[in-house]
Amino acid sequence: MDMDTRAASTPDHSAASPMSPPHAVSSSEAALYLFPGGHTTEILRLVGSLSRAYSPRHYVIAESDEMSASKIHALERSRAERDSPTKCPQYHLHRIPRSREVRQSWLSSVFTTLNSMWFSFPLVHRIKPDLVLCNGPGTCVPICVSALLLGILGIKKVIIVYVESICRVETLSLSGKILWHLSDFFIVQWPALKEKYPKSIYLGRIV
Repeated sequence: MDMDTRAASTPDHSAASPMSPPHAVSSSEAALYLFPGGHTTEILRLVGSLSRAYSPRHYVIAESDEMSASKIHALERSRAERDSPTKCPQYHLHRIPRSREVRQSWLSSVFTTLNSMWFSFPLVHRIKPDLVLCNGPGTCVPICVSALLLGILGIKKVIIVYVESICRVETLSLSGKILWHLSDFFIVQWPALKEKYPKSIYLGRIV
């Protein structure tokens, strides 16, 4: 069932897999944040590594992002036909305002990020996901901060997995620098970043 809604409405394999569902959970929900262009392609490839326990899947995109919406619908139709052709795809698509536009000034982005947070927290609170999986774009920050707040408020502990974009070889993105301090699992795709950030998880090129 697809539901498109507005929010207002050397690799290191020793670590436990961040994609594995929590113990004693028979049915989980994953919230995946997507962004236009390469970031969407990267994170959609990661969906295939998620346990089937994470269902239905919740995708969160920017309110004007039709390209990502089309890719999500196509992916879910393909998964449904391959895995269970007699069932409808189990996913939901949600939209929130962008926290920052390309070339937007840093000062004004503070206000747009707060606006995005205003929509993000009620959405995350309603879904109460077990896992938030994201990469790259700055707009995923409000979703992750909202997920962190659920734990701080004692509502639910949400596992936050951040995958740095494959484009980042030696330095972290701005989102990465922020979520390095907030995520439970921080995955990098280049050994140079693993050397700079020893607590990160290097699994090689995963997307």
